[in-house]
Amino acid sequence: MGQVISTIVVGFIVGLLARFFYPGPVPMGFIASVLLGICGSLLGGFLPRLFNRDRARTPFEPAGLIGSILGAILIIFLVRAL
Repeated sequence: MGQVISTIVVGFIVGLLARFFYPGPVPMGFIASVLLGICGSLLGGFLPRLFNRDRARTPFEPAGLIGSILGAILIIFLVRAL
């Protein structure tokens, strides 16, 4: 249960930061921000592991938070483009 709550909290923080750094308004509610943050974390963690297999075994890194935010910004961009 603790992992679910921490995933929601981290997803919300990443979603808020991505919305803050994205140029222009991004109107979303709480649930959409959480889902954006979680999907951004998945995308931001998946892409670097495609190019460097050794990083797949490392624990949490601060650079992962930046990758998560960039992944969420990429998702916002793709959703707005479509």
